Amino acid sequence: MRTAPTVLILPGWQNSGPEHWQSRWEALHGDRRVQQREWFTPKRADWVAALDAAVRDAPGDVVLVAHSLGCVLTAHWAAASAHTARVRGALLVAPPQLGREDSPPELIDFQPVPQQRLPFPATLIFSTNDPFSDAAWSRKQAEAWGAAPIDLGARGHINAESGLGDWPEARAVVTKWSKSPI
Repeated sequence: MRTAPTVLILPGWQNSGPEHWQSRWEALHGDRRVQQREWFTPKRADWVAALDAAVRDAPGDVVLVAHSLGCVLTAHWAAASAHTARVRGALLVAPPQLGREDSPPELIDFQPVPQQRLPFPATLIFSTNDPFSDAAWSRKQAEAWGAAPIDLGARGHINAESGLGDWPEARAVVTKWSKSPI
């Protein structure tokens, strides 16, 4: 019997605060946050290296739970890593539409957003009123990554301000990957 995978939390730019659903999952379920050396002026190579080390160091398979820039990180990592076979699935929430005129300059190192299909199952959850991406772009990005799209409606950037609490509906996606063998 396979052991349960390690759930790796991949926050976006500036990390996830204590009321963010990712932080709540970390506290409730014992998920492991991938710590980045620099949250405010992120460097793609550093973030990819930190994720690669976390996957390599996990005792078995992993499930990735990414928010915002963490989604773009996941795609960059998947394009470069030799460890993608260890990923049972990836929950990608509110990826930012980098390259827009209003994109924060601190995130330029993550451009362009990779367009290749992810080598593992993925679900992309987006909002119709996300200030960092529009719904049409999110649908197209889900298609490019081979991710199942879920339209959450008008929930902003799907963060602490979105009022999701412990967000059990999204946790059910993670639980599905945690129980199923590859």
